[in-house]
Amino acid sequence: MTTTGLVQGASVVAAVLFILSLAGLSRQETARRGVNLGMAGMVLALGATIALALVRSERPVGVTAALILLVLVVGATVGTWRARSVEMTQMPELIALLHSFVGLAAVLVGYGSFLTAFLGGTAASGANADHGGDTVHAVEIYLGVLIGAVTFTGSLVAFGKLSGRLKSAPVTLPGRNWLNLAVVAACAALLAWYLTAAGPDGGGTAVLPLLLMTVLALALGWHLVAAIGGGDMPVVVSMLNSYSGWAAAAAGFMLGNDLLIITGALVGSSGAILSYIMCRAMNRSFVSVILGGFGTGPGAAAADGPVGTHRETTPDAVASQLVGARSVIIAPGYGMAVAKAQYPVADLAAKLAERGVRVRFAIHPVAGRLPGHMNVLLAEAKVPYDIVEGMDEINGDFDGTDVVLVIGANDTVNPAAQEDPGSPIAGMPVLEVWHARDVVVFKRSMATGYAGVQNPLFFKDNTGMLFGDAKDRVEDIIKAL
Repeated sequence: MTTTGLVQGASVVAAVLFILSLAGLSRQETARRGVNLGMAGMVLALGATIALALVRSERPVGVTAALILLVLVVGATVGTWRARSVEMTQMPELIALLHSFVGLAAVLVGYGSFLTAFLGGTAASGANADHGGDTVHAVEIYLGVLIGAVTFTGSLVAFGKLSGRLKSAPVTLPGRNWLNLAVVAACAALLAWYLTAAGPDGGGTAVLPLLLMTVLALALGWHLVAAIGGGDMPVVVSMLNSYSGWAAAAAGFMLGNDLLIITGALVGSSGAILSYIMCRAMNRSFVSVILGGFGTGPGAAAADGPVGTHRETTPDAVASQLVGARSVIIAPGYGMAVAKAQYPVADLAAKLAERGVRVRFAIHPVAGRLPGHMNVLLAEAKVPYDIVEGMDEINGDFDGTDVVLVIGANDTVNPAAQEDPGSPIAGMPVLEVWHARDVVVFKRSMATGYAGVQNPLFFKDNTGMLFGDAKDRVEDIIKAL
């Protein structure tokens, strides 16, 4: 079998492994296996890509191999360093930053393909030699750069918002939807100019509309995500995941790499499906999120004012409540991640279980800053999968629950979603924790959540507010037990 045949076979196997990986990641019990299958597929895909590059290279094989090795060493070094140093609270912004790299790669590949195919004339080589200067390849390049540029700046804005470098408040420019539409129309007009200028024997003048489109696409990516508020950031992360997949697929078309096309399509489609699921969980349409999400950032809705008088509690009092409880549900949120409280929370759950208390975790689909954020934290703390339940599974059980511990959650347990038709989160499905006999809310202060919406739960008669660092307060409760 030829080298090309082996590469094609390896690509098919890698694609199958990626599909099995996605299937494994759909459930907590099989997530580790899914990750391992994905890693195996990526190793195989890298090997196939390197082999194909060595076969197609017009340089001496040793030179090409040295260049590839240099890139691999740099990438592996940086990747290993970041993987070992990043904390779970930084994972959402890290993912957004990685999405920006995919977008930038698509832009660079697009310009490289353009220079080779349209300015290289008959000197075009490698995958681009098969395309020459035809219209199809020209469109591939244009769309690849467009998608990549939107993904690049959009991901950078998401990184800034998630990391706190930018305000999470949506940027609401006058007529922003019309501005977006105008940019899209301008990009379509530039495509016509670009295709007219690009020809099989040259195309140097086509670089101008390509550059203009790139600038507009960069601005569009910035504006699309800047207009989305903090409350919709989990959807933004999954949406950018989809964008990065389509950017990778576009790069695959430009390079004539079938494996990259398949992988990008898998990521793009799975990200789109996840975005749809997240929007359903928030009772919002995908279009409404894209056109400008709700949320004005932490504390910004304080102008709404308190809706009652809160009651403060103590670790000793909470411990007494837990001792007399038969059923306890823990509802975690991003505050648990910030406080790094997942380990003492897991310890508390284990100690209560030893006392015969039925303990479960209630996970809202958009808890945290990215899909599955709380599940990852709890898995990291070795919380058994069988006591971690989704919102739909557990919402009907709060009536028969003695104590609910809300640890760092806010918007996902806000009764305003059901009680206040005028609330920005009206209609959003939430964990109905207020139906329990007693509710204890762990918070640092009375500030509003990430969506900037006041929470009436804090002022209900059966709610006690336990202020301070969540990790410290949970450890205090464990000592009191």
